[in-house]
Amino acid sequence: MRKRIRAVLPALAGAVALTGTVLSSPAEAAGGVSIYRVYFDSPGTDTRTNTSLNGEWVQIRNTGASAVSLNGWVLKDPDNHKYTFPNIKIGAGKYIKVRTGSGTDTSATKYQNRRAYVWNNTSDTATLLRASGTKVDSCSWTTRDASDKYC
Repeated sequence: MRKRIRAVLPALAGAVALTGTVLSSPAEAAGGVSIYRVYFDSPGTDTRTNTSLNGEWVQIRNTGASAVSLNGWVLKDPDNHKYTFPNIKIGAGKYIKVRTGSGTDTSATKYQNRRAYVWNNTSDTATLLRASGTKVDSCSWTTRDASDKYC
């Protein structure tokens, strides 16, 4: 009986170690990438001008120690409005802002090129998914929040 216990213990220890890895938070598993802030109610009257559309945005941050590729990752809302990230990386300690309207993409700002608002002012949820569809992070808000939400 003693030999069986000794044989099982290393396997059990390996399973516990694996479980600890699997149960880490989604942001940790993605190298520290998370939704940092959502500005869901653009300043002023909602006029659907490009300036007003770009007044709503989602800011993604990487708190990890190395760059993370966002190629194919998706930022979406419950109504399935999706923004798919191009072949870019977010550097360690860096932020990327995803604006709703049109503009010229830079390393720090991406544009969804939409002509209508995505994020509801009353309540909504921004969700960040890997290219595989695995959830990395989400951020929700309600009318109790001001025009923006730190997540």
